[in-house]
Amino acid sequence: MQGETATAIRISDSEGKLDVFPQKGTPGSSGRGSSKGWQYSDHMENIDGYLMKYTNLVTGWQYRFFVLNNEAGLLEYFVNEQSRPQKPRGTLSLAGAVISPSDEDSHTFTVNAISGEQYKLRATDAKERQHWVSRLQICTQHHTEAMGKGSASSPQRRPSQNQNAASFFSMTQLHKGSSLYSSRRSLLPDHLLDAREMMSQAQGLHRDLIQTIEGLPPAAGPLSPLNQDLLMLKATSMATMNCLNDCLHILQLQQVARQRSSLGGPTIEWLEPKLPDILKNGGPLDSFSTEGGLKYCIPCQEEIDGEDEVEDAFTEKEEELVAVEEERSVVLHLLSQLKLGMDLTRVVLPTFILEKRSLLEMYADFMSHPDLFVAITDGQGPEERMVRFVEYYLTSFHEGRKGAIAKKPYNPIIGESFHCSWKVPRSGEPGSPTTEGEDGSYQLRFVAEQVSHHPPVSGFYAECPERRMCVNTHVWTKSKFMGMSIGVSMIGEGCLYLLEHDEEYMFTLPCAYARSILTVPWVELGGKVNVNCTKSGYSAVITFQTKPFYGGKLHKVTAEVKHNATNAVVCRVQGEWNGVLEFSYQNGDTRMVDVTKLPVTKKRVRPNDKQGPTESRRLWQHVTESLRQKDIEKATEYKRILEERQRTEERHRTETETPWRTRYFESEGEGWMYHKPLWKTPTLKT
Repeated sequence: MQGETATAIRISDSEGKLDVFPQKGTPGSSGRGSSKGWQYSDHMENIDGYLMKYTNLVTGWQYRFFVLNNEAGLLEYFVNEQSRPQKPRGTLSLAGAVISPSDEDSHTFTVNAISGEQYKLRATDAKERQHWVSRLQICTQHHTEAMGKGSASSPQRRPSQNQNAASFFSMTQLHKGSSLYSSRRSLLPDHLLDAREMMSQAQGLHRDLIQTIEGLPPAAGPLSPLNQDLLMLKATSMATMNCLNDCLHILQLQQVARQRSSLGGPTIEWLEPKLPDILKNGGPLDSFSTEGGLKYCIPCQEEIDGEDEVEDAFTEKEEELVAVEEERSVVLHLLSQLKLGMDLTRVVLPTFILEKRSLLEMYADFMSHPDLFVAITDGQGPEERMVRFVEYYLTSFHEGRKGAIAKKPYNPIIGESFHCSWKVPRSGEPGSPTTEGEDGSYQLRFVAEQVSHHPPVSGFYAECPERRMCVNTHVWTKSKFMGMSIGVSMIGEGCLYLLEHDEEYMFTLPCAYARSILTVPWVELGGKVNVNCTKSGYSAVITFQTKPFYGGKLHKVTAEVKHNATNAVVCRVQGEWNGVLEFSYQNGDTRMVDVTKLPVTKKRVRPNDKQGPTESRRLWQHVTESLRQKDIEKATEYKRILEERQRTEERHRTETETPWRTRYFESEGEGWMYHKPLWKTPTLKT
């Protein structure tokens, strides 16, 4: 009927929005002039953009680039936009799918495929979510109806999504001979198909209920849209439908897993990460072996042979600041998903912020001035030895940080270890034996092990047998989101043992902060560190001061060494932990130490091919090499495989009630102790 107005959808190519606008009827229109019909463009526009994708409780949300392919009826995603020319990381068929905005917030929505697979996605805001949901629903309805009719023609009337889902199941009953229907049905038995059809019918009834309530006259009366009982009915019915939908989805996933298992015999392949195509020619992942379908790490059993160690040639230059700036949008989107004070232990951070070493190796780099470490025991008295320890402690952080830009080392895999040593020139005392042949140097050995995954706890130990000194430390790193910075608390303590003097120096560790994470992130240390030697009666308080909001210096640190019995301050220190430190003594003497000019002794490490499969550099070698080549996608894939296999191992141990066994460290009270400390060596006992 001409002159009548119908409602149509317009897809705006310029703005990528859905608009509802009046459209005049045509002679070929339905005879019911007052009816309204849904119309859309024959060439549905493809859209793309970044969304957060939820993986699991451990991995959490990950930033991915999504592409809606309307012509094929597929939702595809890639690691990032740059990898779009390559094979998609994942693909979901939208025919028969259900697109559901989540009621947990205004940003999240789910895409539930007929196969049972589900994508839980999160947009930056409610407007962006509505944009994606609308486009996905249009594509889903089109391909579902095309499947049912056996053609790709565009329908003239566009039912709602719930009606469409119900019609899909009724139409498939008439097209059981189609190959697509047969492939779906091979995964979903009759009772699940019936349940899904009933679910679609229930959703349609629920929609009618909501429309009826919202269509009541607003005038005051016993029944109105704002009636408290009706509002409660709307809320509870919505919660019930969401719960039923989640339950059905779980049943579908279980059925798909059982079907795949029955085809190939007993296996847990569906729990394991698949090797992506980009890694198939990337070399073997020799850090793992396979037994009975389950891939697991093999603990390094061989003893470490120091004869194979060579001076470290691993040197890395910091990327240009611009390289970090280019990833600002990724960081910005990540920050939009975080809350103040949120624990970041289980949050997967973008790969491009990683530095090319494990956290265990970073702890080793704190020993880059081994000459200052072994010189502690040379102090003429307990006062001088405490001052020497404070000097070593303050100078250790600069080289350990590897530059000004805040980057994150790899999170160690449980059971991962790192081994190295340093040759320390002798001070010239006559008649001293050597352990490094005839080169006239001491040997300082270091070993670190990741002893726990949750919480993430590392143990590290270093010893110099000739000087009869060693240090044992355990650290639990706990990070949290603080707005425009990230704070990392290093919970734990260490103990330096000077066996020659029968002294033990207990110490704690400062907090670390990554500041200005939206621009060029930089590292700042903060907090108070206590050092105490009970036998000598000396202690020290070291304060790493964070920069105030206005004014003040960066990286400022102060320290005081006290004699506990008299409370007298015997030495004061002030300066910057990555710059110049001034030591002022009780007698008025002063001494300056410029940490940037201190000689750095390179550690000695065995080549990767001579390391055990769970030693840091061999374990992470593919990630490191990919980062060197600036191939972030491949680095992300290798990192994901390592972490997923760690989770598979953890699930396997939980199911079999098998406790994790450490190799180098043993649990003692609330801490961890190296299993063969120096004081247990018979030849070195006093």
